[in-house]
Amino acid sequence: MRKKWWIVIVAPIAIAAFIFIGGEVVMHLWNWLAPTLFSWRQITFWQAIGLLILCRILFGNIGGRGSRRSGMRPQMAHKMTEEEREKWRQEMRSRCGFGEPPSEKKEPA
Repeated sequence: MRKKWWIVIVAPIAIAAFIFIGGEVVMHLWNWLAPTLFSWRQITFWQAIGLLILCRILFGNIGGRGSRRSGMRPQMAHKMTEEEREKWRQEMRSRCGFGEPPSEKKEPA
């Protein structure tokens, strides 16, 4: 297996370029739209970087590999048998307070 020593050099440069380009794009879009549309003031490059970080914190991993919850999907993807489905329905009815399903209600005599 070859050692990829060049990643040590290229990765920091690529990360810095990505942050710089992202900050510039956000700054120029903000300064083009926000003052005209909302009468807000223009922002600096560092404020644009802060805005990117804030969006990352608030909105999470948009466009990434998925959320932490995505690991649950394969476990929940199996199809339920008729017995499992009926058991689940009864459990939901008892939890939500719906009582007996309409098909099981007794009609007055």
